[in-house]
Amino acid sequence: MKKIIYICSFLALAGSTVSCSRSLDEINKDTSRINEPVASSLLVPIQYNMAAVGYNRANDFTFDLMQVSLDFPNEGNSLSRYYITENTGAGFWNNSYRWLKQVDDLKKAAISADDKNYLAISMVLNAWIYSNLTDTYGDIPFSQASQLDDHISQPKFDKQKDIYVRLLDDLKAANALFITNKTLTGGDLFYKADTDTNGMANWKKFCNSLSLRLLTRILNKDGEINVKERIREIINNPTLYPVFQNNADGAKLDISGISPLMPPIARPQDFTTGRAASDFFVQALKANNDPRISMFFSQAKDLNNVNIGYVGAPSGYPFGTVFTYQPSNLNQNLAKAPLKIFVYPYAELQFTLAELALKGVIQGSAKTFYENGVKSSIEQWGAVVPANYFDNQNIAYEADMKKIMLQKYIALFFVDQQQWFEKRRTGFPVLPNNGGLLNNGNFPQRLMYPPNPKVLNTANYLAAVQQMGGDNINIKMWWNK
Repeated sequence: MKKIIYICSFLALAGSTVSCSRSLDEINKDTSRINEPVASSLLVPIQYNMAAVGYNRANDFTFDLMQVSLDFPNEGNSLSRYYITENTGAGFWNNSYRWLKQVDDLKKAAISADDKNYLAISMVLNAWIYSNLTDTYGDIPFSQASQLDDHISQPKFDKQKDIYVRLLDDLKAANALFITNKTLTGGDLFYKADTDTNGMANWKKFCNSLSLRLLTRILNKDGEINVKERIREIINNPTLYPVFQNNADGAKLDISGISPLMPPIARPQDFTTGRAASDFFVQALKANNDPRISMFFSQAKDLNNVNIGYVGAPSGYPFGTVFTYQPSNLNQNLAKAPLKIFVYPYAELQFTLAELALKGVIQGSAKTFYENGVKSSIEQWGAVVPANYFDNQNIAYEADMKKIMLQKYIALFFVDQQQWFEKRRTGFPVLPNNGGLLNNGNFPQRLMYPPNPKVLNTANYLAAVQQMGGDNINIKMWWNK
């Protein structure tokens, strides 16, 4: 008791405003922390970090599977040979769910503040991240995910079909929420909607363009879900459902190199160490006389270190192959600021519309959409489309999915895992088996679930495996069956 009296007396003498009747929880509250997060403080970290995750997924994963680059000179097991383990996607899984929790916080903050624009943005971000997750693994935690505050530490795995239905419904609801004549109260890395009066209109275009990406991915499930009807609903009413109209509308992140907008790869030399350009991608650009080839790749060299033009190494080359040249590599400028991280480029949408027009799903000229896609995919990199470019028979439009998808594949360079998703959906481009592929040469259809859910959520993981028909890289997911 004497100690209590002494402490109170000392605090009084020191002029403290802390009363002895207050609890330790009150006294020790960290005033530097945000106890009630506000929406304006949550958006920018999600945008930067998830854009960086997508950039790194393209660089570390998609490039290898899709014969853009390969480990070189690596004779051992590698991703480009289809050597995949349960850890191949562990970082992607963990980072995605980490930032999905902040997306959920953004949504709750927006609801609390009755801010319809931040609420709509949270729904778009949620659909963007979750669609990439389910397209990677299949069935995943969704409806019960990010619910630790509600004491759900072992969420169930939702079926991919149910996830798609919910995401598409959310995007439609988000479209109706946007107030396009208002600006945001905090920063926005994609559209500068805090200062640009067109920012919210561009978010609305992103929302509906994302719907078209997802609807096209499940196109062969029309009938099971009203896919074509939803596509036409968007395309036939551009006033209500606006979509990207040019490169400026596309979702992207400008990396200035000024903190905090630093490149995801800290040292550009790490970007090219132990790798080479894949000859399939290099030859595709060469056949097109593509003006971006020097932006994307360095020249190959002979054994005397003399440039010999653009020549890659064949992905999955036979073990024991002897190379008489040093293959082209990726251009280190792709890892240096200033650079753009493409989240959803306008060119992708144009190739999607070309496919939908070709298949008779929508009205319009597939040729025009295709040529817009080719032009915009070149121009988004700051290159100039050569005169008479479409006179080249390798570029000239043909009513052929193979040709459309080859150009879409090139346009999706550095767009997270979209090349891989589209290859699995359509079968294009046709990638060569050069004799050294593992998995019996079978193209991977998904990633295995990473260790965390197996160990920490075992019962639900096992239920998901049974639901999916197995947990290996050859299991096809719902939209691809």
